[in-house]
Amino acid sequence: MLANLKVPGAARSSASKHLPPAEKITSAENRWLKRFRAALRSSGPTEDGWVAVEGLHLVKEGLEAGVDVAAVLVSASGERFLPDLDSSLKSVTSSRVRLFRTSDRLFSAISGTETPQGIAALVRPRASSFDEILRGTPLVVVLVAVQDPGNVGMVLRSAEAFGASGAITTRGTAYPWSPKALRSSAASALRLPILAGMPPPVVLAQLRVSGVKLIAASAETSAGSTIISPAEADFRSSCAILIGNEGAGLPPEVERAADARVRIPITSPVDSLNAAVAASVLLYEAARQRSGQK
Repeated sequence: MLANLKVPGAARSSASKHLPPAEKITSAENRWLKRFRAALRSSGPTEDGWVAVEGLHLVKEGLEAGVDVAAVLVSASGERFLPDLDSSLKSVTSSRVRLFRTSDRLFSAISGTETPQGIAALVRPRASSFDEILRGTPLVVVLVAVQDPGNVGMVLRSAEAFGASGAITTRGTAYPWSPKALRSSAASALRLPILAGMPPPVVLAQLRVSGVKLIAASAETSAGSTIISPAEADFRSSCAILIGNEGAGLPPEVERAADARVRIPITSPVDSLNAAVAASVLLYEAARQRSGQK
């Protein structure tokens, strides 16, 4: 059930120029509430391609990323955040964003977090292309079968922080715009150019054709293997950093296809690093080399 209503404070404020009139949702069977529930509780997009961001920070970042936004949902207690969203709505590419208000009880029932702030939005991730990811002197991070969405999000956050031109996730990797991945990325997943769900052979072939050097993060320690340290690798030219599964690492055929294999030195008894940590170390090294630091 829907009804138009005024938003207390925000609707009356002369500064609130971009907030649409709020529509009230009072039933758990409301189709918009069901869309929010599906997006907030899913590891992938809704049937029509929307994903959900939840919490004031992510909603603001989502709006300011300039992506398409279908709707914003607030609970009774979440209405206090609406004035903070007004200026953010100027960046939205949608022709019309719908604003819905519901009860704290109904919002909590669909929320993907234990202590919801009472605000969420449905957004559509921006479509990216190989040309966009390979702009300039590309620095690309490629995630191969990284299954933890938290790790995926953290890698994407580091990729944006250290100046990567984009990211590619292969089949078997967690969806980069799932609620958990988005939270871990702190909205970097909405700003960074990303290609998702590609077959590894296609990714490697496309990168090679484009003249991009492949640098594999390796856990190999056997004698005689050609493994170099991050400082010995050349990240200054066009390159892609290949990051593998949390437990198994990169598939052997992917690692063999790399132009260079890099292992981060660590002390025993630790035998490996978390995938997101390893990616962050290599991305930092790439940023250091590209900035000319010694």
